[in-house]
Amino acid sequence: MSARLSTVVLDARDAHELAGFYRRLLGYVVRSEEPNWVLIGPPAGTEGTSLSFETEPAYVPPVWPTRDPGDQQMMLHLDIEVDDLESETARALAEGARLAEYQPQDDVCVLYDPSGHPFCLWTRTPQ
Repeated sequence: MSARLSTVVLDARDAHELAGFYRRLLGYVVRSEEPNWVLIGPPAGTEGTSLSFETEPAYVPPVWPTRDPGDQQMMLHLDIEVDDLESETARALAEGARLAEYQPQDDVCVLYDPSGHPFCLWTRTPQ
């Protein structure tokens, strides 16, 4: 098969601002950029999924968990595995993330990025 997922694209009011947040959070580098679009990915020689960001002037942040039927629903979220959930949560908050009120699990921390997209930091627990 010749098809493969190369990147996930997130819309935002400011693609460059959101790309900067994830670049710092993940230790990624800018691979390509245009006035309304940015592609970031892992540094050369490391594995990981690239992320793209596109400026959308009419962007409306999703609501999670959904409270009202008319809310803009979350369409997807990113799961980011970390070694130390407490310290990486503190670092994400220092970079501009917000903590979600609802936290469904002890080994997962749900946050919102600066554009309001929910994302999860998680750590493996011994089985």
